[in-house]
Amino acid sequence: MPDVERDTGGKPVLIFPGGMPRSLDYLRKCRSEGVAAIGASSLDYDVASTQYPNWIQLPYVNHPEFDAALAKAIRELGVGGIYSPNPVVWNHLHAVLDTLAPGVRLVNDSPIDDALAGFRAARARARELLDHPLPVTVDRPGKPAVDEVELAAMFRHAEVIPGMCDREKSCALHEIARHCVAGDLVEIGSWWGKSAFLLARLARLYDIGNLLCVDPWSNEHLVQDDATGIVDSGSAMVDAGEALAVFEMNLLPYSANHVNYLRLPSTDGATYYRSRRCVTTPRFGSVAYEGRIALLHIDGNHAQAAVNADVAAWSGLVARGGWIVLDDYMWPFGDGPRRAGDAFLAERGSEVETAFTMGGALFIRMA
Repeated sequence: MPDVERDTGGKPVLIFPGGMPRSLDYLRKCRSEGVAAIGASSLDYDVASTQYPNWIQLPYVNHPEFDAALAKAIRELGVGGIYSPNPVVWNHLHAVLDTLAPGVRLVNDSPIDDALAGFRAARARARELLDHPLPVTVDRPGKPAVDEVELAAMFRHAEVIPGMCDREKSCALHEIARHCVAGDLVEIGSWWGKSAFLLARLARLYDIGNLLCVDPWSNEHLVQDDATGIVDSGSAMVDAGEALAVFEMNLLPYSANHVNYLRLPSTDGATYYRSRRCVTTPRFGSVAYEGRIALLHIDGNHAQAAVNADVAAWSGLVARGGWIVLDDYMWPFGDGPRRAGDAFLAERGSEVETAFTMGGALFIRMA
């Protein structure tokens, strides 16, 4: 979003039409930066008018008197810039503003370019990955990659979910999914659901199996005893119950009866998984699982004892040719995941076909 004060020279900014969602977002930014904002609309009554300290009415942009009315408002109100998220209004202003009010400029780029920027970036990222697939050394060729739009759709929708799964890791997850045997996908620690969404989508794209997310969604289980206390102090400020609701909101639109969760600590979840083949929750319904894991993603509590317990509880359930992903193997706040990963490789290295790190995570394929 533009720097308001810089783009208007400290003068008031006119927001037109003032009632669009992005207009109201921009109004909040003006308030935070202490820049005066004037709202405008062509409606006889606009409910957004009450949110602005100053409000004017303008003719519709296609009305013969619009240009003159706008020029008069700019002059009388001392407007320094105009923000418009409406493509039709923006295009007209882009064409006439230099003539109507020299020195007054549009403070935002084309709304169409802005709206499509994320989609274009996702397509570019998908093309790059398809043109230069990650080299994964395994004993057999992977499944053919899906097309550009399918991959771009996954990247684009993942971007809007909050979380710490970076782009490098998501690219690596895509590549190992192509080289994944059939079976369940299990994630330990899902929180808001960013990586869970990626796993759920990859499970469908490459016909792997159903996804089970195991997370207590409990503030008590967020305590990781990091050396400086920075992580734990931040964790104390979040609401675990709200995080579960956000997880459900993020995953529900993409579940084709192939996603569910256990609100349990990891080790209790493993006990449940070993003894039962079906998980039922109010919103996701009932999902059946095979009991053999094709892809295990461990991203729970990062204290060393907790990671060791996760590995001990779940790694023995990974199928031959299956993957184990230890998130935050390289973590600036502690070395629990790294120690657990190194210990696993040392103890069971003869069972490992390949291992590599990307996006801070350790990827292990069992032989």
